[in-house]
Amino acid sequence: MSEFYPRFAESIINDALRDSPVVLIHGSRQSGKTTLAKQIGEPLGYHYFSFDDANQLAAAKADPVGFVRDLPDFCILDEIQRAPELFAAIKANVDANRVAGRFILTGSANILLLPTLSDSLAGRMEIVHLRPLSRAEIAGRVAKTVFDELLSAKGSPTFAPARLRRLGSELSEIVCAGGYPPAILRSSVRRRSVWYRDYVTTLIQRDVQDIAAIQNLSVLPRLLETAASQTARLFNVSELASPFALSRPTISDYIGLLGQLFIIEQLQPWHTNRLSRSIKTPKLHFLDTGLVCSLLGLTADTLYQDRGLLGQILETFVLQELRKHADSFDEPLKFFHFRNKDKVEVDIVVEAGRRIYGIEVKSASTVTAADFKGLKKLQQHVPSDFGLGVVFYDGDAVLPFGEGLFAVPVSVLL
Repeated sequence: MSEFYPRFAESIINDALRDSPVVLIHGSRQSGKTTLAKQIGEPLGYHYFSFDDANQLAAAKADPVGFVRDLPDFCILDEIQRAPELFAAIKANVDANRVAGRFILTGSANILLLPTLSDSLAGRMEIVHLRPLSRAEIAGRVAKTVFDELLSAKGSPTFAPARLRRLGSELSEIVCAGGYPPAILRSSVRRRSVWYRDYVTTLIQRDVQDIAAIQNLSVLPRLLETAASQTARLFNVSELASPFALSRPTISDYIGLLGQLFIIEQLQPWHTNRLSRSIKTPKLHFLDTGLVCSLLGLTADTLYQDRGLLGQILETFVLQELRKHADSFDEPLKFFHFRNKDKVEVDIVVEAGRRIYGIEVKSASTVTAADFKGLKKLQQHVPSDFGLGVVFYDGDAVLPFGEGLFAVPVSVLL
């Protein structure tokens, strides 16, 4: 299998290079940033520099102004978070010679949150978040996103018949595989497990220390495992801290650090002034379910046998697949979850302008009216702005469950 995959982000980056002096591609390590930057830049004559190279890194840190001054006209600077000293020099260089597409930067940390970054490149830089591969990208199906189909639905959403199929045990295989290109290319489950083990080691021993000086590094592997068991659940720092002899603020800081490295994220609660009883707690989600399964020691078989855990991790899988599609959708989309004090909830709420879309996720192959309880509550609160309510399930047909409410096979995301 080729290591090159078509990416939703490719057209966005090409557009940005036509009018932005700096384009930053950031996302978790091994999500394909370097491959994509080279694939786009090298045919256009971009020169490549990596700060994984100790000599390049030392030169950049020793004389950032001189380093940037001596760069070729168009260049790729890889793993820029390792040399935050360069940003002031890049800003000055861009201001002196404002040429579109001057720099392509990649970063495995959210550099806009780095304390050492004193001045952003606001107004000079476009940021593209590259997540691990979506199933559509793996299949080479990037002509349009699932939101082109869902948000434009008039009546019932329609999908190609070939995409309407029950997955069965294949569902757990897909969830366990994740989206990191090097892991997907491994020839066996055992080899993929080795890759994830090494990935976590690199993350802890180098990436974490690149952006923060922390003590108790030995805590991070166990914290990652504990957090993995909490994916798709309400964020509870007390539960995360309970196995460790560390304070809750320290654990919160560590979780924030993992967020900065694009390993986890917090899905904020959705509410309006009409929802006084809504819960204000975010949900914790990993950005890749392959990593979750590896941390928890799960195989596709063991995950498929544990239906409760499969449903939990599948929720994270669907959220991340939707985010990957949303990143390249023409209209900005915002993601939330909804839960009220009566424990009525909607797994994912999507805001598209004033329109509200609700999404529930279940791993079963059957769906009932009870599965739409949260979506109906959401619909009642925003009747004029409600766009669509969807329950993703492991079936083979789009089924109506009332006005604007549908059960949709999760296979349409593949």
